[in-house]
Amino acid sequence: MTEPSQIEVVAPNLKRRLSGVTATVVRLLPVQSKMIGIVATGPGLPGDLPHISLSRAASLPRSRWRVWHARRNTEMALGLIFRRLLRRRYRLLFTSAAQRHHTGFTRWLIRQQDALIATSPQAASYLEREATVILHGVDTGIFRPAEDRSALRRELGLDPDAVLIGCFGRVRAQKGVDLLVRAALRLFPDHPKARLIFTGRITKENEAFAEALLAEAEAAGLRDRISFLGELPWDEVVRHYQALDLFAAPARWEGFGLTPLEAMACGVPTVAARVGAYETLIRDGVTGSLVPADDLDALTAALRHWLEDEAGRQAAGLAARRHVTENHAIEGEARAIVDVYRRLLS
Repeated sequence: MTEPSQIEVVAPNLKRRLSGVTATVVRLLPVQSKMIGIVATGPGLPGDLPHISLSRAASLPRSRWRVWHARRNTEMALGLIFRRLLRRRYRLLFTSAAQRHHTGFTRWLIRQQDALIATSPQAASYLEREATVILHGVDTGIFRPAEDRSALRRELGLDPDAVLIGCFGRVRAQKGVDLLVRAALRLFPDHPKARLIFTGRITKENEAFAEALLAEAEAAGLRDRISFLGELPWDEVVRHYQALDLFAAPARWEGFGLTPLEAMACGVPTVAARVGAYETLIRDGVTGSLVPADDLDALTAALRHWLEDEAGRQAAGLAARRHVTENHAIEGEARAIVDVYRRLLS
């Protein structure tokens, strides 16, 4: 059990199911715990993370200031309750990835924070207060190219000879899943080795959406080349990244969007829409391609380029891995956030 005197930062996670925010907490804490006394609190987190119960977080001794690092509205509100009603000595910090105008209640919560972090310059522009911009990073030790991609594909039940395109994340229109399926239906008749896989949860409200897309593939005679694999364990998601030739992230809008970084860290070039932080992460023509959002023709053309240029794909994959290790490793993100913690505690 972590002693109260060792706890300098509490990172809440108030959502049981895996989400982008939860994944951020899970990947950052092991790195940050080597730099500062940090613990998580809340449900849905792996048992090996430094962790305290919510009741303990609400009753930590008032002998010192600590940072409460929220990433959701509910977590900002709970931090305020702990500080104002329970008189806990928390400095309040909020990280925002949203690239939209906030509601009145969210703006009020943001005004109560002692400091703000934004995951991109675009997100910072919507906060109406000064924020430290810290881009997400990835663990390049976990996300790395496969030693033997053909052998890995065989283990995963994937065609070793395919040109494999992947798109990972929840299956819904916001992620541009329909655009990618329709681009594949245009391209695949002329590219017999091409295959498309999706990983990610299909919620009940999106089941009809996914079934309609599969019906389109069936009508085109391409159903066997497009697969929805569902929600996979985290280590299996990593292995599927490593099996890819090309990654696609055609979202219609996005907060930050970590999947292209994860793919590029695995040596996979990425085609992505110009949303979220993708323009900051992807070097157009070098580590992949950027296309306008919600533009099926542009997406199709970019995918065709990489499908038809095997040598270019391989060079872009090497460039993508190098770009991520040099500019977006998780250690840099962790250090920058810890610097904000230390300023709040000083």
